[in-house]
Amino acid sequence: MQAPVVVVGLGEMGSVFARGFLRCDHPVYPVTRQSSMAALAGEIPEPPELVLIAVGENDLPQQLAQVPEPWRDRLVLLQNELLPHVWQAYGLEPTVISVWFEKKKGMDSKQIIPSPVYGRHADQVAQALASIGLDARKLESPQALLDELVIKNVYILTTNIAGLRVGGNVGELWDAHRDFATDVAGEVIRLQEALTGRQFDPQRLIDGMVAAFEGDRAHMCMGRSAPARLQRALAQAAEHGLTLPVLQGIAEEKGL
Repeated sequence: MQAPVVVVGLGEMGSVFARGFLRCDHPVYPVTRQSSMAALAGEIPEPPELVLIAVGENDLPQQLAQVPEPWRDRLVLLQNELLPHVWQAYGLEPTVISVWFEKKKGMDSKQIIPSPVYGRHADQVAQALASIGLDARKLESPQALLDELVIKNVYILTTNIAGLRVGGNVGELWDAHRDFATDVAGEVIRLQEALTGRQFDPQRLIDGMVAAFEGDRAHMCMGRSAPARLQRALAQAAEHGLTLPVLQGIAEEKGL
């Protein structure tokens, strides 16, 4: 039997990874809202191979602040809207995967494109996903990871925020509202540059977004978290002195 794996958060996404690690012969120890990493750290019989944190974006800082010292070099992160400054604020160097499959209650996992992963535990993460029929691709550098995280953020924020105005799926967004989607993506890219202190090739990011569109053209643009994503983006823009008129106009339309 392989070394144990800890999964923090057993929602839809955490349960996918837990199943993959179990198939790879890792005992899986869950951390739920009713338990804690600190308590579990003193109970499991041996140090975990890795600790996957699969909570939502808003809960991530609290979890990172509570990671037991022996686990700090074993973390795997997978949240949306994730950028290096989030984990660097806690002095961490985790393995990170940009997840490109969907998992909703009552449905099996649906892959859009292979999920890029980088870090110490990239092989174990890729093997766990492969065991349940999902593809991952290993990245070779932190810069490659940053590029992939920004592409995912552009996809998530553009589709959610544009969807607040036009609804529909990503295929319809790109076919019928391409100029509008490009304008939204342009402002999202400006925000990502402010958050990372880096400049990116906008066309490369948009091409990456469109490749994901083509992976699942029926994927709906707007989830329940879309209003919160727009509000968070505008708050981040204000913190960095950015004016994003397209995003602001959508917020005003929706009373946000």
